[in-house]
Amino acid sequence: MNKILFGAISAMALGLAAPASAADLAARPYTKAPAPIAAIYDWSGFYIGINGGGGTSHKCWDFVTPATGVLVGEGCHNATGGTVGGQIGYRWQSSNWVFGFEGQGNWADFTGDNISAVSGLRNQSKIDSFGLITGQIGYAWNNVLLYVKGGAAVVGDRYRTYDVATGLEFDRANETRWGGTVGVGVEFGFAPNWSVGFEYDHIFLGHRTIDFTGSGNFVAAPLGAFTASNRIGQDVDIGLIRLNYRWGGPSIARY
Repeated sequence: MNKILFGAISAMALGLAAPASAADLAARPYTKAPAPIAAIYDWSGFYIGINGGGGTSHKCWDFVTPATGVLVGEGCHNATGGTVGGQIGYRWQSSNWVFGFEGQGNWADFTGDNISAVSGLRNQSKIDSFGLITGQIGYAWNNVLLYVKGGAAVVGDRYRTYDVATGLEFDRANETRWGGTVGVGVEFGFAPNWSVGFEYDHIFLGHRTIDFTGSGNFVAAPLGAFTASNRIGQDVDIGLIRLNYRWGGPSIARY
């Protein structure tokens, strides 16, 4: 009987001591969760793309008098139309700054005309192609890039004059003219290697004297019977939507 009573008292004592022992254990240490990793867009790498849009070229013609070389104003017109082309380039990013260079080539159909104040003929001009070779400096906010660009430009020009009454061509000239260009653009990265943007470019082409040759379609100008010269000044404004695919890392980790 005493043994049974002693065992019951011992079991009760152990039961009371267990919670106290658990309370004496050290609390579970708190571990801070790792900081989240933010992925930022990386603009570095080679890229290739297509573009399309429209443009206008303001052209003013001056007739060069054969004997004296005096310029006589014939008038001005805007040659407008659409364009499509492509670009290829390379960019590298340092912090938020983005640097690059690019080559671009476009087909174009910028056409316009006016009636000459000197001859009464219809003076027509057309830009059928242009190219840009430029450097870029930009600033990126993650997948949004704002940039400026500048460099050299080349334009393919065609000039024609027509008799207003009959529509027959009177004389013609073609030229390839070099100049300078500046532009600004904004680009959005919408997928790891894809971006879309809008760009505005202005091309400075200055003035140049062009020799025209008779076409032989006008009764007063048999083939090869004359040449005339016109001093033509022009500049070009272009707006483009661009789509690019880039080879390079889509993002870099930043803590």
